Order: sequence, then C-alpha cells, then structure tokens
Amino acid sequence: MARKIGSRYTAHQILGRGSAGTVWLGEGPEGPVAVKLLREDLASDQELVGRFVQERTALLGLEHPHIVTVRDLVVDGNDLALVMDLVRGTDLRTRLERERRLAPEAAVAIVADVADALAAAHAAGIVHRDVKPENVLLDMQGPLGPGGAHPALLTDFGVAKLIDSPKRTRATKIIGTPDYLAPEIVEGLPPRAAVDIYALATVLYELLAGFTPFGGGHPGAVLRRHVTETVVPLPGIPEELWQLLVQCLAKAPASRLRASELAARLREQLPTLAGIPPLEVDEPDPAEEETTEAVPAAPGAPEPVRRKGAVPLVPGARPDSNRDTHTSMRVPAPDELAGGAHGTARVPRAAGAPRPGSARHRAAVRRRRITLGVAAATLAAVAGIGVWLASADGDDPPPRPSHSTSAP
Repeated sequence: MARKIGSRYTAHQILGRGSAGTVWLGEGPEGPVAVKLLREDLASDQELVGRFVQERTALLGLEHPHIVTVRDLVVDGNDLALVMDLVRGTDLRTRLERERRLAPEAAVAIVADVADALAAAHAAGIVHRDVKPENVLLDMQGPLGPGGAHPALLTDFGVAKLIDSPKRTRATKIIGTPDYLAPEIVEGLPPRAAVDIYALATVLYELLAGFTPFGGGHPGAVLRRHVTETVVPLPGIPEELWQLLVQCLAKAPASRLRASELAARLREQLPTLAGIPPLEVDEPDPAEEETTEAVPAAPGAPEPVRRKGAVPLVPGARPDSNRDTHTSMRVPAPDELAGGAHGTARVPRAAGAPRPGSARHRAAVRRRRITLGVAAATLAAVAGIGVWLASADGDDPPPRPSHSTSAP
C-alpha cells in the first residue's frame, strides 16, 4: 500500500524494519529512492525533530562514492524520514551469514572502502557511531574490486546521533550495538572519530574470523570485555595485517589510526593477500550457539522466526538483526568493569576443535580421563605381574610382608 512522504516522495513497499524505523522502497522526482521512516514515538519528540533539522545541512552535504547519499530529510506531521539513494545489491551482514567468513583480500578491500567513507565523514565533522555489517551495503552493479569484492557503501549516517538525545539517554545509559562499541563509549566518554575506527576494525575481524572479538553472551559481559580484554590473534592471518588490526582495536583512542591512514594501509596489504583462502577457525564462545538452539514448537504453533539480516536500503531486504542498532544499555560501574573479566577472552580455535566448556568439550575431557585411568591401571597391573615373575624366577621365594609395631 503506497503512502505519501512529504510532498515529493511516495513509499511503495517495505524493504525492512529496524529498531529505529522502517525502510521503504520509494519514488521521488528523480526516480527510485530508499526512505527510512523513523518510528512514530521518535517523530513526536520535538527535541529530536529539532536535532533532525539541525543535522540536515551536514547530512545533505556528505557526498562520497562510498557513502549512501542522503538526498532529503522530511519533517511532515508525524512523519520523520531520511530519503537516500537506493543501492542495488545486498548488505554485508547478509553476505557474512551466507559465507560465514570472507577471504582476507575481499574483506580488506571492503573495509578499505568503508574507511574511505569514514575519512570523508570525519573531515566534515560527522561521526557515524554505528559502523557494523548491517550498515555496509554492497553495490552489485558496481565493478568488482580485489578478491571479487563489490564496492562497499556506508549508510545510516546521523541516525545514532539523532536517537541519542539527552532526553532519551541519561549519563547512565549508552546507545549502540554491543559487539562494536569502543571502550571509551562503555566508560561514558563522548564519541569521537576513533570510535568508528574501533568499530570498523571489529568488522574486519568479524569478516576474517566469522565472529567478533569480544561478542557473545550477555550484553553486560560484552561491554566488560571491550574494556578489560585483549584481542587474541587469529590463526593464519598475515602478521602485518594482524598488527594493523591490533592498533585499531587499541583501548586508548589516541593509539588508533585515522580513517584515511587505515584506508591507505589496508590497500597496501592487498597485493600480499591475493589468493589466500578464508581462515579456518571456529567461534570460541558457545553461549550464543547454546542459547539460539531451536526449541520445538507446540503442536500446531508456527515455527519460531529467527530475526537475522539487516535493514539495508536495497530491494528484497530481510528484517533487522537482533543486534539492534540503538540498544540502550546501562553503563557498567567501575567495580563491574574491573572484576570478573579474567578468563572471558574469546580464544579462537582450530577448525573442528570443541569449544571450551561445551558439552562436546566436557565429553572429550571425560573420555580422556577414563582413558588415562584405564592406562594407569593397566600399567600398574603389568608392573605387578613383572615383579611377581621376577621373584618366581629367583632362587628364594618372594619375601612375606613384614608387620612392624611402634614402641610404646
């Protein structure tokens, strides 16, 4: 069912739903567009509407080959919408779900494109604040790059900043997607350009490994890992690329590269990555796998819906990921960040090895203990027989056991 968005645009079809609103396939004076219509409760917030209008000039002026261009910002009654270019392709989360992990050359080419987009945004004084695979679109009509990667475009600029208004998030709350939040955000510091670099490095790690370095389990545990844990090396990753990742995942924002530096350094790595297959590692943390196992539905009940995918500005998009873009979380207290973190690092395993703590791992430990126990008993029995045979072959009978008593 079509609906009017302002006086210039018509929304025809829902492409996807996210935590901040709904993305529509629309039509404008210059052809097809993607319209992100924010939730009604956001549109009724006059403070947010004011911030929306203030961001108009900055967002409309943000143009770059690797940024999804914002064509218009519409404020019309209860409608608050961003009108953007329609990208013919898919989003990075969908590709990651399909392939699990990418070859290093393709992963680095995609991330280099996004780093270029961030460099342009940061130069304009705009921090994205929500860099993640859901917000990276792959233009399937664009020319193929290194590793067969399609051009990558970053979208959803300004949305996190609009949602994160003082009225909605007090000093004890943070806005963002837990897996990609920089440590300084967790500690309550204001977001600077370095938070985007940390998030993008997390995305690169995820493209290579198939999982994020600090994700898994309860959001509070994820936040604590960002502050207290050190990223663990990935088996098989080239050393120079790994050192680049480590620098951009540094806890101290000043230690990270700028976006332009990151893009240049990544492209320098591309010739050395040609032909390297995807890494053979398995996700270390069983928490997510164990909590997302299918639960049998009651007789006659519909199958449970798995909320995966993203809200890309593309035709045929699927629903938003359960890693919501604007999840409001409590900032952990200093004692919470300092305590309980030991042992929570997610250590990647060789492919096929059981996850520590999983049922498969515990069964393997039990089998190993039983095997060792049987082997020890067998050795003891063999040793005993050997002593008896040695005694039987001698001239004297084996000595009787002696019993001693202690003096009174």
